[in-house]
Amino acid sequence: MSKVVVIGSGLGGLSCAYILQKNGYDVTVLEQGLQPGGCLQCFTRRGAKFETGMHYIGSAAPGQIMDKMLGYFGLKDRVELSPLCADAYNTVNLCGQDFRFPSGREAFLERMAGYFPAERDNLQKYLSVVDEVSKFSSLAAMTGKGPDSMQFAQYQLLALDEVMDSLFTDPFIKDVLVGDQPLYAAVRGKTPFAQHAFIMDFYNKSAFRFAGGSDSLAYGLQEGIEKMGGRVLTGRKVVKVHCNDVKATGVETLNQEFYEADYIISAIHPKRLLETLDTKLIRPAFRSRINGIPESEAPFVLYVKFKEGAMPYMNTNYFGYENGTSWGCESYSSSDWPKGFLYMHMCDHQNQKWARSAEVIAYMKMADVLKWKGTSIGRRGADYEEFKRMHAEKLLDTMEKHRKGFRAAVESYWTSTPLSYLDYTGTEDGGLYGVAKDVNLGPAGRVPYKTKIPNLLLAGQNVNSHGILGVLVGTIVSCCELVSPELLAKQINGSSNE
Repeated sequence: MSKVVVIGSGLGGLSCAYILQKNGYDVTVLEQGLQPGGCLQCFTRRGAKFETGMHYIGSAAPGQIMDKMLGYFGLKDRVELSPLCADAYNTVNLCGQDFRFPSGREAFLERMAGYFPAERDNLQKYLSVVDEVSKFSSLAAMTGKGPDSMQFAQYQLLALDEVMDSLFTDPFIKDVLVGDQPLYAAVRGKTPFAQHAFIMDFYNKSAFRFAGGSDSLAYGLQEGIEKMGGRVLTGRKVVKVHCNDVKATGVETLNQEFYEADYIISAIHPKRLLETLDTKLIRPAFRSRINGIPESEAPFVLYVKFKEGAMPYMNTNYFGYENGTSWGCESYSSSDWPKGFLYMHMCDHQNQKWARSAEVIAYMKMADVLKWKGTSIGRRGADYEEFKRMHAEKLLDTMEKHRKGFRAAVESYWTSTPLSYLDYTGTEDGGLYGVAKDVNLGPAGRVPYKTKIPNLLLAGQNVNSHGILGVLVGTIVSCCELVSPELLAKQINGSSNE
């Protein structure tokens, strides 16, 4: 039985481990932290639970792509999903007006045409393009084969704002339609339209929160892996990937344990992986290219616990903007931060009446906290705590403008910065979604799933795309190097009845 070592226990690492263990490999997952899950992890403060990265998922209604994937991974009875409001799974607030995104193509078309009657025909064209582009994401997830459409390739190379400018005449509708861009950290002139299309299609089909927290997904995958005979080991930071002249032979952890491997899958940030590799098999040009890829935007997060019975549960995700546009929130000064934010309630259980906790997420650059880089969690000093407090107060003021009575409902709060994401997940510069997708970089801006070390593969949000569907597409592509694509497609497609 071939041995596989998976580095990192985020969604990419755990899903790869599950697939390979299911298909006859002997798999060991090594996680540097004390709990598995990466950005699936949750934490609790004073009885309130908070998610760290995966807040909601799409296309999980019966028969849809995520429903099939949950069935394949044996998670349908392990992960409880709570549907977001079908009439407004997302709400975008621009210039003081709420724009509600309903589930379903036709409902979405009618709602947006109601807001912008003169753009109905253009909305039809827009939705047709989204349909055409996004179907290749599902195809890749189900078959392990990459997209082969010329149109798909075109929209991978065209910037989101460029395509929107070609489709619409009213500038305001363009801002509204991309109002959910914190989900993919869009930047003018850089982010591919395909990235937007995948997200739009994925959540518009159906949208759900994790009832009780996204860590149920991580623990469910761990349970499945271990039930099949695999191992998920925490507190094992990989510090070196050992190689001979032709391939990798195993990995060494910080506590000097060695794990022999026939294959290695790295699901950590590629820059972290390169730090563990001292081999001529990885050329300097490749190191330079990977280290030069820009990172996606990083977050400042406000975690709020509400007073009991003080805040009605909000079953929509709220995207608020301060300057009449959804663009440019990553470019701010100390005087105009935050330019925008994403506000979400945490779901404790189905049919929730009152919110117990919520998160408010705004962009923040690593440069803002760079002077504290290298300090320990919880020991960064009084000036760091004051920095966080000042930004928390600004966010609270912003929330009060958008939600009257918000401050009065808050019992207590906590915060995190890009340093938190860097320290807990190893993402370079604390980026939300790993490496940034930039149409201007072409192939030079992409992370390959295969390396020049023949038995070392990459997975996770830096390969293909981020988010639950993007990561799983990357997982399928990587695992199809070791498992027949036809067999894997048959397994996944046959899982919907499980």
